[in-house]
Amino acid sequence: MRGRIIKGVGGFYYVQAEDGNTYECRARGIFRKDKMKPLPGDDVEISVTSVQDGEGSLDSIAPRRSSLIRPAAANVDQVLIVFAAARPAPNFGLLDRYLIAVRRAGVPAVLCFNKCDLADEETLDRYREIYRGCGTPLLFVSVKEQTGIDLLKERLDGRTTCVAGPSGAGKSSLTNLLCPEAGMEVGEISRKIARGKQTTRHTQLLPLWENTWFLDTPGFGTMDLPDMDYRDLRLMYPEFEKPSADCRFLGCIHVGEPDCGVKKAVADGDISSLRYENYTGLVQELKERRRY
Repeated sequence: MRGRIIKGVGGFYYVQAEDGNTYECRARGIFRKDKMKPLPGDDVEISVTSVQDGEGSLDSIAPRRSSLIRPAAANVDQVLIVFAAARPAPNFGLLDRYLIAVRRAGVPAVLCFNKCDLADEETLDRYREIYRGCGTPLLFVSVKEQTGIDLLKERLDGRTTCVAGPSGAGKSSLTNLLCPEAGMEVGEISRKIARGKQTTRHTQLLPLWENTWFLDTPGFGTMDLPDMDYRDLRLMYPEFEKPSADCRFLGCIHVGEPDCGVKKAVADGDISSLRYENYTGLVQELKERRRY
């Protein structure tokens, strides 16, 4: 029987099958042998061992059209990267790592700032300015006041969307708004560290409406860069593409080279200096990784 993995917990995979039932399945040993881990979002074939108890065996996984490592998910059409506009203030270094990881995976992204009711317009304009050229649509929403939600739903419609972002961004509140039956636990913000408490502990695929799915995922306060050459990092910054045509050297890294079109664009205010500073730090990080 065909189905789709909606959740994986403790070695069990919960498959929503074509008969309308959800089965708790164990994966066959062949997956361990082939070093292939089933993921939420996977289209699978199962054998039902007990209809009454809702149990089965996961037999095979269909070829994936996309996959993500962190958060781990398969067959997503886009990633909704959610950061709070305030309380806590966004960590732009972490945000850029999310954008790089998703772009490296070849999956389209949408950048969503939540809790916009807690930020003034000047602050929101600053976020728009920083990410205006990042190649990713920007959304500004408030779950509390339910503003910007209609535009968000338009972006979600007809797609399987994986939501990603740090704890405290309001992802669970957003999930509850879009899918009330999910009943996600909502965490408090720690005053001491101004950081959210993680409430989602596993990735779960939720149906929103016809042909529209939502993957709720745990929040990550850290994000490693993908395994890549530091010289390829520039390709993860869409705003570098046009000004790089004015660089003196082909393959310019935009860090130490003279007559660099990207550095000129930063100086002229055409590229966010914050984005560029984060970029140079990440180049150095990848260089250090290469040494070891």
